[in-house]
Amino acid sequence: MAAIDIKTLAAKLSTSSGIAAKQDIGTIAARLGLRGQQIAVGDDCAALPDGDDYLLFAIEGFMNEFVAADPWFAGWCGVMVNISDIVAMGGRPIAVVDAVWANGEAGATPVLEGMRAASSAFGVPIVGGHTNIRSERGQLSVAILGRARKLLTSFDAKPGDLLVAAIDHRGRYREPFSNWEAATDAAPARLRGDLELLPEIAEAGLALSAKDISQGGIIGTAIMLAECSHVGIDIDVTAIPLPAGVSLDRWLVTFPSFGYLLSVAPEQAADVVTRFSARGISAAVIGAVVAGAEVALVDGESRAVVRDHTETPLLQLGRQVVAA
Repeated sequence: MAAIDIKTLAAKLSTSSGIAAKQDIGTIAARLGLRGQQIAVGDDCAALPDGDDYLLFAIEGFMNEFVAADPWFAGWCGVMVNISDIVAMGGRPIAVVDAVWANGEAGATPVLEGMRAASSAFGVPIVGGHTNIRSERGQLSVAILGRARKLLTSFDAKPGDLLVAAIDHRGRYREPFSNWEAATDAAPARLRGDLELLPEIAEAGLALSAKDISQGGIIGTAIMLAECSHVGIDIDVTAIPLPAGVSLDRWLVTFPSFGYLLSVAPEQAADVVTRFSARGISAAVIGAVVAGAEVALVDGESRAVVRDHTETPLLQLGRQVVAA
């Protein structure tokens, strides 16, 4: 393997468009007055206490360019990425609703067919929504409801934990975007079984903190996890498993169809990794949670900071507490 120039790589990652887009979250949250409320903001879902369980509520909107370029896959992702958010918090999905805009029925059809295919494959029903097929261009947003018995959150990573990455490598890029597509041709039974992994890990007490790898990729997701938990994270670039033919710099900002970061106590890490590996999902310890505020790449004795969230906050949400 060729030597990695981690300082150059860190500088490149720090300007990633996927990470920069997450900066908007803090701006909007401030305008809505969401800081300091009882229901924590900044997680993959809003977790609403409901008896001994939690209702999980989330929504995703999609870039207009993505909807226009690949409408069927945009529809599929509308369902899939919402399910990923529920699963990331130790939950199980219940149902989704959608809001679709299109220029005529012909424009809406591939988006709707993609959503219907994903709903069938994952076994999560579409139960309603909003439709406007008299729009000048296609737009898509999808929301989801789920339930968790025991939460995995973005706020409970602790110094001394190990960072585990679990990503399904059995796929390919859906060019021209850095979306790693590993679900559309998978057996529904496999997809549904894979969704059980994180709820089972949560309920077994093997982890307290996890996050869905989203548009910012491994590095952007690590930055959000670190900021929410008020910790630092060191990512060992030599420990990251790569799919064949994929470069490290692209993989670090890739949005996988099945991908999660988990903050795990050292004594639990082997069990967590084994649970994913047993289902054919690539899983490995790729770093460590540390005290401080720096998210950095490490390679042996070399270390390069990608972002310090005290100096340059990404989400700007501060510490919040879930209502008891």
